[in-house]
Order: sequence, then structure tokens, then C-alpha cells
Amino acid sequence: MKSSSEKKKVEVCSSPLLFDLYDSSDSIVVVIDVLRATSSICVAFEHGAEKIIPVAGVEETRAYKEKGFVIAAERDGEKLDGFDLGNSPFGFMGDTVKGKSIAISTTNGTQAIHVAGKSKQVVIGSFLNLDVLCEWLVRQESNVLCLCSGWKNRFNLEDTLLAGAIVQRLKNSDAYHSHCDSAIAAEHLYQLAKKDLFGFLENSSHRRRLKKLHIERDIEYCLTPNQAPVIPVLQGGVLVKLIEVFS
Repeated sequence: MKSSSEKKKVEVCSSPLLFDLYDSSDSIVVVIDVLRATSSICVAFEHGAEKIIPVAGVEETRAYKEKGFVIAAERDGEKLDGFDLGNSPFGFMGDTVKGKSIAISTTNGTQAIHVAGKSKQVVIGSFLNLDVLCEWLVRQESNVLCLCSGWKNRFNLEDTLLAGAIVQRLKNSDAYHSHCDSAIAAEHLYQLAKKDLFGFLENSSHRRRLKKLHIERDIEYCLTPNQAPVIPVLQGGVLVKLIEVFS
């Protein structure tokens, strides 16, 4: 068993607005947007996407169409007119993305990726890649900071639950500790919710928001662990699939 001084730390940042309060220079930052950007990114790589460029602005994303990219954009949960895809994980499956380059802009997730961009390393987290991500993180022997995308810089439950799941798994490995109150809170919330994530989120703001758009199927899928066991990593502003995890 490792002593406290030998263990790495795991922290949780509950909003991109708070990110500058954390030192990410020596941390792997896990960007989380459960519903739905980081889930869809994992699905795209699981289905053979070549690379994904996370873009902040809509018009900048649209310009990638002329470069042969599949373009995807979502605002307030809805696909924008003139784009190939929105933000549903089911859109990022099969021949639509296989071998393709994708440019994507979303309300929250791609913004958070940009906020984290200058960190030691940035990877993408979702329930869909939970186990493989945590196994890989433990092997890196690095501090970990979970960045929750939230909803327009506000706290949200679903991202916090995933952060709590990551905290729990890393601490259970005996390689990590956490004295971060937001990490402790996230872990407690996950303990309360883990037997029925979908039910726990019934009254959450984003589940109610997406329910009005009749896409509850997306929510259930995004809360189902280990459907896309890949690790997207940010390299030079571009997301690619981390190959070493499979070697």
C-alpha cells in the first residue's frame, strides 16, 4: 500500500469558469460532457473516425466543409441547420464517420476542451469509455483533474456523476488520494446514483431539457458504461484516438 506522499492527486473542477483556480500544468485533464459531446466523440472514434477538431464557433466549423470534413454543430441541444450532424451519439456511428475527419462545435463540451487546451495533457471522458480510461490513467502515474463542462458554465449533475465515478476508481487503485472538496462531493453523489444513473437524473436540468427534444434514447445510451472503449486525446488542437491503450 502506498503512503499518502507517494500517491497522486485527483481533483474535480465543476465548471470551466473555475478552471484557472487549478494548476493543470502537471495534470492530465479529463474533459467531461456526458450529455452529449464527449460521449459522441468517443462513439465517433469507436466507429473509425480519423480525427476530430473541436471548434468554438459555428461559422468556423461550417468552413471545414470545404476541406472535406464532416461538420457537426449543436446549440441548446439541437442540431443546427446546414450541418451534417448534431450532437447525438447515434449520428456518429457507421459509415457516416468511418475514416472521416470531423469538425464539431457544441454548447458546452468543445468550449471546455478549448479551456483545457494548454494543460499537460487533455483526454476525453464519458461513461462510454469509463473503465479503459481509468485503467489508463492509473498507469500514467500523473495527477488528474476532471473538468466538468456543465451547462453554459453552470454546475450540472451528469458531468459531476462521471467525475465521481473516475475519482472512486482512481482512489480504489491505491495510487490516488483526494483532499479536494469537489472531488469528495462528486464521489458521494456517484455513490448515491450509481445503481440507477438514469433515474437519479430524472429531475436534472439537462435531462428535462433533452426530454423536451424527444431524445431520451440518447440519455440512456450516454449513461451506459463501456460502450466505446477508446481514449480520445488532444494533440496540437486535434483529437485523435490514443493507440497505446490497445498495445
